[in-house]
Amino acid sequence: MAEDLNDFIKAKSLGIPTIKPDEKRAFLGNFRERVAMAVTVRQLHDERIYNLLDSVLERYPGYRIYLNGRMPQSVITPYMQQALAHNYAFTIMAQSGMRVNKPITADDFGWVLAHPTEKITRPILL
Repeated sequence: MAEDLNDFIKAKSLGIPTIKPDEKRAFLGNFRERVAMAVTVRQLHDERIYNLLDSVLERYPGYRIYLNGRMPQSVITPYMQQALAHNYAFTIMAQSGMRVNKPITADDFGWVLAHPTEKITRPILL
């Protein structure tokens, strides 16, 4: 009984412990093993990446797109529309309340394609 009470107090004071929080933060809430493809904010500003992502989405149905909600809306909107055009489920991750408040950089991931439940055997690399 005392151990349960100590665990309860720790969870309430320190927060619920999570597995690999830095990895999940980097990959917009996903574990690296579930990520098929991740694109940085810098790469999303390249005009050619949009067409490349179109071809990737046609070949990998059943996955989910995660967009970094800290990017400007002008960057998010085209990729959100792309997800809708391909009937992909997508999530915009604002990551508020993650205890880390650093500004977004060009090397942060802005677009992540991941499977919601299964480990990826062949990730797509850029």
